Amino acid sequence: MPNVVGAIETIESHLHPEPSYDLEKHPMPTGREEIWRFTPVKTFKPLLADGGPAGELDWAGEMPPGVEFKMITTAQARELAVEPPVDRISAIAAQRTRQAAYLHVPAETEISEPIVFIGTGKGGQAAETFVAEFGTHSKATLVLRFEGTAQYACKFDFRIGDGAQINLVYVNDWDDESIHGGQISVEVGRDARVRTVHASMGGRAIRIAERARYKGPGGELEQFGLYFADAGQDVEHRMFVDHNEPNTKSNVDYRGALQGKGAHSVWIGDVLIRKVALGIETYETNKNLVLSEGCQADSVPNLEIETGEILGAGHSSTTGRFDDNQLFYLMSRGITEEEARRLIVHGFFNDIIRRVGVEHIERKLLEQVERELSLVHGTTRTADVA
Repeated sequence: MPNVVGAIETIESHLHPEPSYDLEKHPMPTGREEIWRFTPVKTFKPLLADGGPAGELDWAGEMPPGVEFKMITTAQARELAVEPPVDRISAIAAQRTRQAAYLHVPAETEISEPIVFIGTGKGGQAAETFVAEFGTHSKATLVLRFEGTAQYACKFDFRIGDGAQINLVYVNDWDDESIHGGQISVEVGRDARVRTVHASMGGRAIRIAERARYKGPGGELEQFGLYFADAGQDVEHRMFVDHNEPNTKSNVDYRGALQGKGAHSVWIGDVLIRKVALGIETYETNKNLVLSEGCQADSVPNLEIETGEILGAGHSSTTGRFDDNQLFYLMSRGITEEEARRLIVHGFFNDIIRRVGVEHIERKLLEQVERELSLVHGTTRTADVA
């Protein structure tokens, strides 16, 4: 018989470990397990070790009127969580957190300006738990940006009320030596509209489990992401969309670029369509652009379908170098090869960046793409260097 967490049956398979706050349910990985086989386990050892309470990031931001923010106990956070941890890093984060942060946007509240928080690492280990609740028919954009240096483990839970329209933006702009791992769980209410954008542009190693499920029919979820892996950098995004309610929609689009020896990206996209999920629509895609030799992009889309009564379901994955036809088209119009390559990379990412909806974050991401391109031979504008 399947286990039950909340009111949703968990799926017993190598792709879906049993969610649990019990650390014994999440043994130290060896790298041979299905959910760890793409991960450099040795690199993440600081986040996998059992220990006492860890520090926190330095957070800065302004709270708009009408939004509640406070610290709660870890026991309260567990009661409010969308689900328990699904891997050892998120379980360690929950265990080592001394108190949890809680944000609440009341029902019928519309926040016109983005709610922006910037967390800065101070160089040591940090573990945090964060719970956010968005009330019925609320409208808001929440931006979480990470910078500085840290060995950071986290567990974030977002509950989206019925009819709400919420944008969630995560920007991983860590310094080169940082390690970031954790779990982000989103619950989409009845007829709610949720958009997430996740950008990973810095750090030594990043591993994020991004999970979503529905609380009622009619919910729509869009998940967009971009990442840029440099030499010796590991970036891993593990997506799971659980269509556990009928007449729901999801669309996942993640794009990455890699350059430099040892650059490694991992994208796991998994969509589960349960027996009760009649009339759903879903599509997931991952595109990787390889800019130099010595890179590796692992991309694994999955569809698990338990009912045939759906409107549509599909997935795609592509990994390759520059499109020769695009290069020829631009160069035939007098554009140099270097500039043409640069324009192609910007175009590759711009479709995702423009969906952020926060002007200064979009501008920052475009600057980061330009900075990354400056490291790639043949994609920079040498005329601007002088």
